[in-house]
Order: sequence, then structure tokens, then C-alpha cells
Amino acid sequence: MIKTILPGATIGVLGGGQLGRMLANAGSELGYRFITLDPTPNGPMGQVSEQIVAAYSDADAARMLAQQADVITYEFENVSSEVAGMLMKESYVPQGNKLLHTTQHRLREKRAIEAAGVQVAPYREITSVDDLREAIAHFGTPSVLKTATGGYDGKGQWVIRSEEEIEEAYAALSKAKTELVLEKFIRFTKEISVIAARSPQGEVKVFPASENIHVQNILHLSIVPARISDDLRQQAEQLAIQIAEGLQAVGLIAVEMFVTEEGSLFVNELAPRPHNSGHYTMEACITSQFEQHVRAVCNLPLGDPSLRQPVVMVNVLGQHVEPLLERMAVQDSLANELQVSTKVHLYGKADAVHNRKMGHVNVLASSIEQAMQWIERTGIWSEEWNSWNK
Repeated sequence: MIKTILPGATIGVLGGGQLGRMLANAGSELGYRFITLDPTPNGPMGQVSEQIVAAYSDADAARMLAQQADVITYEFENVSSEVAGMLMKESYVPQGNKLLHTTQHRLREKRAIEAAGVQVAPYREITSVDDLREAIAHFGTPSVLKTATGGYDGKGQWVIRSEEEIEEAYAALSKAKTELVLEKFIRFTKEISVIAARSPQGEVKVFPASENIHVQNILHLSIVPARISDDLRQQAEQLAIQIAEGLQAVGLIAVEMFVTEEGSLFVNELAPRPHNSGHYTMEACITSQFEQHVRAVCNLPLGDPSLRQPVVMVNVLGQHVEPLLERMAVQDSLANELQVSTKVHLYGKADAVHNRKMGHVNVLASSIEQAMQWIERTGIWSEEWNSWNK
């Protein structure tokens, strides 16, 4: 049954990290209240909403969430799909748990993408080291071995560059006690993502494609507009719509893609939630990804996702916090010189651990080049910049 949840209602969120925090900030401007279920006391979302401190798998805590919420969503896909399934019976979860269950497992996800008529990198399920040898003989090297569950920011994967690595890679990743999948290495020129939003009644809108730069498997920059042709941009947006409709998504779904030298698109991964590569929307689009997700799960008309101006989003990791804070304490003459505007978002995490995502900065300008100059010349991200530009 489709419901429309009007402002004044309470939105329950499974997960209380930075995505939940930004979701609550955006939704509260529309008049919604929020409560999160998360095991970390005083986490990023718990600082701006009510919080139930408990494990994601705690059925009693989930029922407590259901009693206090008019609608329930999730902020990342590693919450328990079983708990989400239970909540479907006891509360209103417009996203359901089918897509959550699908995207928690790389093999299920790839099969679902193929069923939607979209191309993924050639792959094989791996159940033994002999399977891996046979698949490597077929795909060649390099190929990418991944765990079917649990991987993010480069974790749970191994780029196999020679046959001598086969046994070591299999031994290392099989410790995860989950299925493995080997993907043919796609020689790509760019990584892009498109975030689509779909409401329960089937309205779909997409945000502009983002060009994503990763350093050490962690997203470093999102560049918008992506530096691709108009034809390719339209193809990418259409693929995202096709996946959102084919998988009957509700809320946001981020579609990550590889662009090959020949101009082909291969879908790499899906995320049924707000996404790091969509943070640029907070200032650069008429409607942010977070407001759009609230609108979608509450069955309000979707907002206008149009881009206001060029933007580059740069992630703030633990090692960047101190120099960023120092820069925030003084007048930014560099921004004035380059005629850029910067918007800092910090997530309220206590420990600035190396390579931990602590926040992001949206750099808005009349051109991508100006925004990139600011990021380079501050020196805050010199390690990543030098690594990327080798």
C-alpha cells in the first residue's frame, strides 16, 4: 500500500552515520522529525536527532524504532535485511527489503543489473582456488577478485596481476567466509555515477552525472558536470533510470559506471541510498540528494535536480581535518582570487583517523578548472593530488 507521509511525521532511519545526519538536516527543513537506530552512541546522526543505541540486528530495538516512526528508511546497505523485512510487517518501509537484500551481495546485484538489461563487467562466481585459476585463464590478468559481501572503499578485493598471486589472493579473501566473484578488469578512462530517485508511485528523476576520482580506493573528488560528451551523459542517465525502474527502487539509487576508451558504459556497483558522489548536490543543485530521498520515501512530488553551477566535491579524511580547520579560521584570500565559493560539511566524528571520512567540501565556481585550482593550491590534499597526477 502506498502512503503519503506529510511533514510533521517522524522518519526512522536504520543507520546513524554521516548520510543519516545529512538526511535529517535536509528533512528537518521540510518539517519532518527523525529518529535513528545505530550502535554508536552520539554518532553523526545521533547528534541531530533522537537515537536508539542498539545493534542493527536487534529485533526489539527495531520494534522500538517502528513504534516511534511513521516511515522507515536506511542510510547504508549493510543493515540487516532480515530486520528490514520484519519492519515491513510491523511498520511502513516503502523501500522494502528486496533491493537491500540484492545490493548486499555482489553476485545478486550483478544478476539483477543484467536482468534490467544493463551491461556489467564480465564475471564468474568463485568457489575454489581451481575455479579462480580457470577464470583467470579465461579473463587474463589483471582481474579483480572480490568478496560478495562486506566490501567498501577498496576493502574485500584484490587486483590479481599475475598467476603467481592466485593462491595468495584466494586464501586472503576466502577468510571472509562469503562467496567470491572474479571480475574482468575493465580498462576505463573515467569512473562516473548517476543518482536516480524514484517514488512509490513511479516518478523518476536523475541528478547530473558525476565524474569520480579515487585515490587508494577512496573517493577523492566528484566533478560536476562530468567531463564526458552529451551523448554519453544522456546514456548514463538513461541507464540509471532503467535500473531504478527495473529494480522498482524507492528512494535514491546510485549507479556507479566505468567509461571505456570506446565510449561504452559498464555498471560497476549500486547503492540504494544517498551516496558520497552525490554530496555535491547540497549546494550545487536546486534539490539536494538528501531532500530528494526524503521526498521519495514520503511519496511527495520529487524536486528539481537541475545543476545551478559547476562544482567539485572533495572528501575530507582524517589527515585533512587539522589543515582545513586552520584555513577556516582565517579569510580565504585564495577563494577570493579564484572567485570560488566553498561550503564545508563536517560530520561530527570524534576521532580523525587517517583515511577515515570526516567531512567534505563543495567548491562552487564558474568553471571546473577554478574549483580544481583551489583544491590543489590549498595544499590540504597534496598527497592525494600528487598520487592522482603521477
